[in-house]
Amino acid sequence: MSVNTALLYRLLDTDPADGPAELLHRARAGRHLPHLVLSALARDGVRMGEPARAELRRARDRAAHYARLAAELARSTGVRAIRGLPLAGYYPAGLLRPLGTLDLVAPDQAALWQAVIRLVTDHPVEHIDVSLLGDRPHHTAVTVHWPAEDPLADPWYRVHLTTAALPGDGATVPVRPYLVADQHVECLIALAETRLRKPARTPGPVTVLDVAGLTGQPFEPAETAAVLAAYRLAPEAATLLDHAAGHLPLGALAAVRAALTPELGPERRRRAEATTRRLATRHGTLLRRTVIRHTWDESRLLTPAPDTPLLLTPVADYLLTPTPVTPVTPTLRTAALRALHEWDTAC
Repeated sequence: MSVNTALLYRLLDTDPADGPAELLHRARAGRHLPHLVLSALARDGVRMGEPARAELRRARDRAAHYARLAAELARSTGVRAIRGLPLAGYYPAGLLRPLGTLDLVAPDQAALWQAVIRLVTDHPVEHIDVSLLGDRPHHTAVTVHWPAEDPLADPWYRVHLTTAALPGDGATVPVRPYLVADQHVECLIALAETRLRKPARTPGPVTVLDVAGLTGQPFEPAETAAVLAAYRLAPEAATLLDHAAGHLPLGALAAVRAALTPELGPERRRRAEATTRRLATRHGTLLRRTVIRHTWDESRLLTPAPDTPLLLTPVADYLLTPTPVTPVTPTLRTAALRALHEWDTAC
């Protein structure tokens, strides 16, 4: 049994004596975890039937498709992969990191919408979700979805693009649009950022394996701790590393964790004393898909009435609401569509 498979048995609270079938059964309770477990078992030479091999092949094809897509979009539009895909590069050969979503960050709105147009043009995109973070200036996030070849057996493809690499917590930790140039430090920052939104949730098996992949990288402890502190993530990084240390040797990250200790108190005090107004997020309710507006570099905000803020984008038009589940009444939708018609007529 490989080190990674033994770690999966521990993380999924499974007795190795119960065998790989029980490990896979436990993994199926978590989204995408079965693919990770299947790849670990395949690396160990565990015998499996054709259905399991086919499922693993499809998962590998999906990951390879995401990698090709990210490379193509980086060349053509300047967006680049963050979080999942770079972290997958630290996994041992053959061990498949789950990639439910391809996360991309764009240097500006123009690059973001160029990438969205490419995706809509080249793939059978069925859903395009849009949200704006902040007011003036605002950041844009777009998620596009399209079905897998077998949508009943496999999850849909999902690509998330944003102009804000690190969105913060909407209050005391601000948006930080850019990440550092060192990829392994960037990956550690991205892992710490995931702790902001759901700090009470215990890091899952994939997160622990992500940390395991970074333990052999050449971190400079004091510099890395200073960068994490500058990104306002010292407490989250410390919590993450403390949890991972309960499952594996931290290697070079042990010194990083020690260097983080002096940064914890100042950041916690800063947050306690912060008076920052909560950053508003507005979500788009789709009004209509449009013919692709190839000449548009950015989206456009219209406010024909105080309760009818509209977002016109190169691929679709939306009514903005304060939450994803805010009900849009027939009257409001009619008013929004009328405003769009008047805009169309005036142009």
